Parts: sequence; structure tokens; C-alpha cells
Amino acid sequence: MVAQLELFSENEELEEITSADLKFMLLPALLGALTLKQVDLSRRREHLESAREHFLCFLKLCRDYGLGSFQLPPGTSSKEEARSPSAPGTPPSPNLVAMAMSRTAKIERYKQKKELESKLASMSSSVESGTADEDQIREFYTLQIQKWIGTSLEEIESIDQELVILGSRDAARPAPAGPHGPFRPARTLVKPFILTRDAAQARVFGAGYPGLPTMTVDDWYEQRQRQGIVFTPQRVPAGASDEELQKHQQETEEEDEEALQKARDWDDWKDTHPWGYGNRHNMG
Repeated sequence: MVAQLELFSENEELEEITSADLKFMLLPALLGALTLKQVDLSRRREHLESAREHFLCFLKLCRDYGLGSFQLPPGTSSKEEARSPSAPGTPPSPNLVAMAMSRTAKIERYKQKKELESKLASMSSSVESGTADEDQIREFYTLQIQKWIGTSLEEIESIDQELVILGSRDAARPAPAGPHGPFRPARTLVKPFILTRDAAQARVFGAGYPGLPTMTVDDWYEQRQRQGIVFTPQRVPAGASDEELQKHQQETEEEDEEALQKARDWDDWKDTHPWGYGNRHNMG
């Protein structure tokens, strides 16, 4: 309704606005404060941008009518930036100077806010009760507008900081999944292995790799015996004859002599071949 009635115009002066219509200048700032109270997190960015636009519209309106002396925050139109004290073409100030000026401005706004709140508290009772005259009502709403100017500047600064945080969070999110699901790099196949629970199981199944046993213990001994590594003495059955005992003793002696000869040959070979001899792959 305020927009349809065109209560405010850039060609007007503050004195041309009636005291009854002066309070409607607060409408954009109140809309911005109300938008910030929305709790839908999925639309947080939309609410922040909408609230910032409301606060910025309020500040532009106050600047048009000469209410307060302040600099519009970044994000205004080129026309408004040209009207601000730091117009384009001005050399940028050093960061330390800009930070000091910003801190000084915040302290000054805080002091002004406290003074305005004390004045408004003393005038609110008479305005709300209807006993205040037109000049008091006009002063009351003018002070309200000046108070909301400082609040709007603070809210825009907070909104800009939150928008930067939301942008960083969105950039850190993974890319959306394609039509066949999210892209996943090819995984190398790993051969499964068995984890043993005790020492006995480890001796049978190994340390968990390469897998289950492929032969029995007897098969293993027979294979080692064929390779000449393990020698198991043959037992003579009970009740054997003297010929069988003599034959068994002769075979045992032959096996012992053969084992002894292999052991001597192995010792002789180690004397002429030191440890690591012939290792060309791992280089010792």
C-alpha cells in the first residue's frame, strides 16, 4: 500500500512528509528484521539476500531525505555509489586505515544508539498514550529512523559475513550425482584373507594369508622328504624278524651317511659362497 500510494519520492524534502506518514519510512527496515527471523535453513541464503535488500532500500530512502550521515555499504547501484563519500576513482585506503575507520564508526554508532534509546524511552509513554503533540510525534519517529539506520548498517555487515560463510560451505560440498549415480574411482581388487584367533589356528591356517591349507600334514612331510629336506625314520613294526631288523638298520645307516655327506657338501659350499652371494635383484 505504501508503494501504491507513493508516499515517498526522491524529489521531496523531509519537511514535506506529514508526521502521520513519517513512521512508514521504517517499513523496509522492519521487513528486513522480520526476514532475518525466518528459520528455514534450506532457504537461508534467499532470506539473507532479501533482508539485505530491505535494509539497503531503507538506507537509500533515508539518504534521499538527508536523515543521518553515513556511507552506503557495498552492493548499491552505481548512482548511489557516486553519491557516497568514497566515489569511484578515489584511491583505496590502506587496510589498517580502513579497519581503524570502521572501528571508530562502530564505536560512534554504539554511542549514538545508546543516546537514542534513552531519548526514545522517555518519549514513548507520551506518544503511545496519545498525549504528545505533533512536534513530539515527529521527533519521536525521526529518532526511531536514526536508530534503525545504525541497526541496518550492522545487520548488512553481519549478512555479508554470513553469505561468505555459506559460499565457502557450498564450494566444499561434493558435486551432485550424475544419472548413473556419483562417480567413484575404480577400486583395485584385494585378495581376501583370514584373520586367525589364536596361535593354534595360526599354525594351521597361517597368519591369515594366502588362504586355507591345500594339503594335509602327512602330504607336506612326504613332499619335503621327496625334496630331500626332511628325513623321517621308518619305524620297525613290532614282532619283526632279525632279517627285517638288519635291513632296517642298514637303510638307516645309508640314510645317515647320505645326510652326513649332504651336510658336508653344504658346509663346503658355504665356505666358498659367502652370505648374499649371487643376489642381483635386491642387491643385498
